[in-house]
Amino acid sequence: MHFETLQMISLNGEHAKPNDDRCGCTSNLAWVVDGATNMGPAGLLGAQGGAAWLASTTNSLFAASRKRDLKSACETVFDQIEMCFEAERTRDPIADWEMPKAAFSAVQLSDDKVSIAWAADCPALLARKDGSVQWCTGEPDTSGEAADALALGAGVGAQPLTGAALDERRAHRGRSDHFALGVRASAAKAVTRYAGLSVSDGDEVILMSDGFASLITDYDVYSAEGFAQAIRAKGLAELASEIRAIEQEDAACMRYPRFKVSDDATALWLKVVG
Repeated sequence: MHFETLQMISLNGEHAKPNDDRCGCTSNLAWVVDGATNMGPAGLLGAQGGAAWLASTTNSLFAASRKRDLKSACETVFDQIEMCFEAERTRDPIADWEMPKAAFSAVQLSDDKVSIAWAADCPALLARKDGSVQWCTGEPDTSGEAADALALGAGVGAQPLTGAALDERRAHRGRSDHFALGVRASAAKAVTRYAGLSVSDGDEVILMSDGFASLITDYDVYSAEGFAQAIRAKGLAELASEIRAIEQEDAACMRYPRFKVSDDATALWLKVVG
């Protein structure tokens, strides 16, 4: 069996700002990486922001992977990220909040099984040809982040974070229990979770950053089943338009508390063939 790419899309949250998401696919390995928003100006890794650097580096390393086992592939990537970071950083970090972090999910196909790896909030769905749908990465829950945004004040995401709000987010990012992919291999290995599911010819896998999954998790437009049906009926571009329309209607971030009006939104829609 192998993967065929049906569609992929990756939109930045603001037209003039870099996209910190990446995605890619080979015949048996696919991934989505969502770099965590930078909390300060670039400088730790030269002119490139840490989020984009980590997403790009992870993307390149997965693309070059030839490991047949997903856990081995991920742990090799984590080791290589740490080596790249130490070789490429231009100074010491100001504080722990400046250390690049990211969410990711990856899937690897072997015979009639798909292996899944993930850290933080890049969810993945398996949409079977019989119409059933299940979360590969566990059902996502973004209520905590919405509550955090609301706690900082109604509409906090409508403007760039400054002052006490920025200080709070930096403290949150720098916590030792902030679970995400980072530039320390041991920490990435500790937080990454793994699972496996059987698959058949004609099944589909949808990998997403949280910005794309927001139609399910934040805006309550679709159930997981309805989301898979909508992708098949409309395609990824139409669903991306739906996301942006909802966000522009709530540009004040009052109905849906969040830390920015629009997040980077990435999705990769694959079909199992063979």
